Formats: sequence, C-alpha cells, structure tokens
Amino acid sequence: RHISIFFSDVQGFTSISEGLSPEELTSLLNDYLSQMTDILLESGGTIDKYEGDAIIAFWSAPVELPDHGRRAVEAMIRCQEKLSELRPELEQRAGRPFYMRVGINTGDAVVGNMGSSSRFDYTMLGDSVNLAARLEGLNKQFGTYSMCSAASKEEAQEFGTELCFRELARVAVVGKKEAVTVFEPMTATEYAGRKAILEAFSQALQLFYHGKFQEALV
Repeated sequence: RHISIFFSDVQGFTSISEGLSPEELTSLLNDYLSQMTDILLESGGTIDKYEGDAIIAFWSAPVELPDHGRRAVEAMIRCQEKLSELRPELEQRAGRPFYMRVGINTGDAVVGNMGSSSRFDYTMLGDSVNLAARLEGLNKQFGTYSMCSAASKEEAQEFGTELCFRELARVAVVGKKEAVTVFEPMTATEYAGRKAILEAFSQALQLFYHGKFQEALV
C-alpha cells in the first residue's frame, strides 16, 4: 500500500520518568497520548502502536485515502499546536520541558496482520517505515521538532495544503544509497513570523550545497 507514516517521541522522556512515581507517570502519559491520538484519528489515521511515549501511526490503510500525505502533515502540525496549549500543565506535572519530535514519510509499505501464529498485530513493514522512524530522530541534529520527507511534502502540496515548508538538508540515511531531502513543515503564520531567518537559512543552505562553506556561515 502507498501510505504516509508517522513516528513521534517525547524529548527527554527517560529523565521525565525518573522524576515521577509510576502512578504519576502513567497519568501524565495517558493524558498526553489521548490528546495526540484524538487528532490522529480525526484526520483519518490508523494507530499502529504505542511504544512507551512513542506513537506510531499511518494513513491510507485499511481504508484508502488519496490525500493521505496532506492529512499526515497537517495532523503533525495540529499535534504540535495542541501540545503547545498543553505544555504549561504537562511541564508542571513532569517537572521538565515537554516537547515532541515527529518524523513523517510517504511511500510503499506492506500493511497487514503480522506476528506469530497465535498473536499478531495490524501493522506496517518496509523501507518507507524505517525512513519515517529515522526522520523523527534526525530532528535532534537540526533543533527541530517536526520533519518530513520530500515525498510527504510533495503529496501534501498536491492536495492543496496551506502549510509552508523549510528545506533543512540533504541527509545520508542508513540503508539509503542516495541522500534524502528533508523539510520542516509549519503554518503560514509561523512562516511569516520567522520569514527573515528562514530566508537567510535558505540562502545559506544553497551556498552549503555548492561547497561555499565560509560564505554559508556568514
């Protein structure tokens, strides 16, 4: 199936968990996951699984959604906006900053019931899934919290999303022979507020691509 894939993770969750009792941690995590899950389901997404604080989801299976790229990227932005609203309360309960990193990719994957003969899950498998997971982690290197591949950006724009995208880099990813171009999605309002620095970043990035490293630094 051609799907869009979502991986999220809470920044510094190990440190958060060490400072809370099991009951406090469970309550905090359930409240956070519930808010994010509601947005993902409302957008037509399918929850694959939860892995501690991580959420794994995808769009266009089992029900096919032609605009799954747009739905995935817009859901990511909505999740980040909702988390911004919740952050003061969550940080008070967690005793630490509470941020979420998200990676999204669009591509082909095998989707279906997988596992053993006695127990299995409806899940996804493939190179596109692995890339989405790696993009989530790549946010650390760029100081970002939302990242998507060029494939997700193109499919989102094909169906008329009003979001803006900052090209971050061409990155080498384990298992990929060619570099992957990655983007930071954001609302038009956020883009307008950061326009000067984003345009400067774009100019520096082009200089970097052409090997003009000193000029890029300036």
